[in-house]
Amino acid sequence: MAKFQINKVYPILKKEVLGYKVPVVDLIEMQTHDPFKVLVTTMLSARTKDETTLEAAKRLFERVKKPEDFNNVSVRQIQELIYPVGFYNNKARFLKELPKTLNEKFNGKIPETIDELIQIGGVGRKTANLVVSVAFRKPGMCVDTHVHRIMNRMGYVRTKNPHETEMALRKKLPLKYWENINSMLVAFGQNTCRPISPWCSRCPIRGHCPRAGVKNSR
Repeated sequence: MAKFQINKVYPILKKEVLGYKVPVVDLIEMQTHDPFKVLVTTMLSARTKDETTLEAAKRLFERVKKPEDFNNVSVRQIQELIYPVGFYNNKARFLKELPKTLNEKFNGKIPETIDELIQIGGVGRKTANLVVSVAFRKPGMCVDTHVHRIMNRMGYVRTKNPHETEMALRKKLPLKYWENINSMLVAFGQNTCRPISPWCSRCPIRGHCPRAGVKNSR
């Protein structure tokens, strides 16, 4: 049975995903280099497809260019701008409160640590880790469904949920891989190593994967 070795798989995946669409949060960072917009986009992206998130972010950033601008729009207006992202009603309320939270707790700035970021309404560990790694280029271990699925599918970890996967990867995955692992596996999971019927026949790391050739793959 093939054994998943991160030192061999990582460079293959890094090259492979160059031809894939960039995940939406990484795209916003590349376009704006603005931690505020990275944070907002990450909040919008939860339970939402990248295409929907990107369009919502574009509409929102036409009206809101800095945290204080949320003071000039109502919750209803935010809802209309970000619809149809998942849980848009709740996300609109969290975004409306964002400038108040930043001013009261962080001197109006976007915090750079996970422990600080999770004090913001609507920001969980996944969002905080992604903001830390994408916006600030600091070590963060963002584990979404793609990272959780692929790391378990490949046998690198044996965990039951994304939180367990995050904790396991923090212990096992060498720090040098942390910055890019999320964006790489998200792109790979959206395009090749899909939840159902993964494209094993065209997978560049099938020789390292214990799943290769399993029934229901393509």
